[in-house]
Formats: sequence, C-alpha cells, structure tokens
Amino acid sequence: MTPLTSKAPFLQKKGVRLKALIALGMVCFFWGTTWIASRQGVKHMPALQLAGIRQSIGGLLYVVYFISKGRAWPRGKEWGPIIILSLLNFFLSNGLSTWGVKYISAGLGSIIAATFPLWIVIINLFTARAKIPVLALMGLLLGFGGVCVIFYEHLADFIDPEFQFGILLSLTASWTWAFGTLYTKKQAANFNPYFSLGLQMLISGLLTSLIALLSHQTVPIQDIPWQSWTAIAYLATFGSVISFIAYLYALQNLPTEQVSVYAYINPVVAVLLGSILFDEKLTIFIIVGGGITLLGVNLINRAYRQKKS
Repeated sequence: MTPLTSKAPFLQKKGVRLKALIALGMVCFFWGTTWIASRQGVKHMPALQLAGIRQSIGGLLYVVYFISKGRAWPRGKEWGPIIILSLLNFFLSNGLSTWGVKYISAGLGSIIAATFPLWIVIINLFTARAKIPVLALMGLLLGFGGVCVIFYEHLADFIDPEFQFGILLSLTASWTWAFGTLYTKKQAANFNPYFSLGLQMLISGLLTSLIALLSHQTVPIQDIPWQSWTAIAYLATFGSVISFIAYLYALQNLPTEQVSVYAYINPVVAVLLGSILFDEKLTIFIIVGGGITLLGVNLINRAYRQKKS
C-alpha cells in the first residue's frame, strides 16, 4: 500500500497538468477561431450590433453564475477599474477589432491584434521611468519589420478607403488592448477576477449595443440571419465563456510563459482557417512577415520576463 500511496500525489499532479495543457490547447484554438466567427457574423449584420449582443450574452452568463453563488458586488472605488477596463478591453478593443474584420481579412486582423506588446514597449518609452530592456527594443524593431513585410503586398489595397478604415480600426483595437493591459497591472480590482470579467463584458455589451442603436448600425432582431446567430452563439459560448475559463485554469496550473504561447498560435489558427474557409490569400509575405512579427513579440515578452526574474 505504501508505494501506491506515495505515487498518488504525483499522479494527481500529473492529471492536473494534463487538464491544464488541454485547457491551454482549447484557448489556442478557440481564440484563434473567434476571428473567423466574427468575420462570418459581420458579413450579414452590423459589426457593432454583433459585438454588443455577443458581449452582453457572455457577460450575463458570468454575472448570473456568480450572483447565484452569492458573490459580493463591487463597492465604491472598485467600480472604477471595472468600468475603465470594460471600455478599453471590450468596448474599444473587442468592438473595434470585430468591426475591423468587416473590411480586412480575419488573418490580417489577428496578426495586427497580436502586435499589442509592440505598442506596450512604445508606451513605456514615453512613460516608464525604468530603462527599457535592449531585448525588448530589438523585439520592437523586429516586430515592425515583420509588419512591413506583411503590408508590402497590400500597398495597392491602401487606395481602398474601406481597407484603410479596417486597418485603422484594428490598430486602434490593438492600442487600447495595450493600454488595458498596462492599466490592469496597476489597477487590478480587489475582488473575484472572474466576476469582474463578467461585469466588464456586460457593461461593454450594453454600451456597444446602445451606440449601435443610436448610430443606426443595427438591423431588426428578426432580420438577423442564422449565419450571424450561429456566429454570436459560438463567440459568446466558446470565445467568451469556455475559453476564458480554460485560460484562467491554465494560468493557475501552468507557468505563465507557457500559457503565453496562445498569443502566437491564435494568429496561425486564424490565418489558416481564413484561407481554408473564406479563401483569404495565404501568401509568402503573410507567412514570413507574420513569423517575423511574432518572433519580435516573443523577444519582448522574454525581455520583460527576464526583467521580473
């Protein structure tokens, strides 16, 4: 009995790690596919309306669950970070990136989104008191070099105002995510982060829906086709709820640097599926440029991990 007993903790730990790796795999795949689902959804309805419905449903599911568990509502100053993050991470970042893929490919949108660490370095160049790591600066240059390679074949597309608008929306979404990331580190709410996430989604979803309604960027609910409803259901369930739960579980049971691999796999999933499902162009410039960009992002992440250690 003794040998079996001594192996039990090891087997249990091994089982948790396996579950965490499966959860990480789900994040890598599902968050990559959200670009495809968004691209499919906005083909048939206004993008802001889709983002608003998706966020409202996902946020409501979170909030109802935690209310049923008797979780305490935030109080006083705790609402400040929640509202700001709902604006940065969901209303602006998620809303604008969803709008962006109406005019550009899902693959291109996902690669632009993955460049947010580059913008964090630029923000830190102007705001950080500490010296920026040399490796981070190298990653910044490499990342933007990769972006230049990607856009080399899209130079002619910039004549199209809709393509310009899509790129601007996607870049702004990446900037706001970078600001949101920095703000989260400094102003994290002092209560259940899961509940906070749900509240951010719900607030953003309601606000996005209101903006869409006031700007006449909506269609009657009964006129939304099944393709868009399918996309909304997928985004709310797999993109907002299941993936976030899987992400937090992986983060709790795996090293942070191992979990961060999702940021490099998501664009690959989006580019490949976009090429297969929507016949989006998969050229040597996208492959090489995307690889260089993600390598630059990896150097930035590595530089700040080394700085922490």
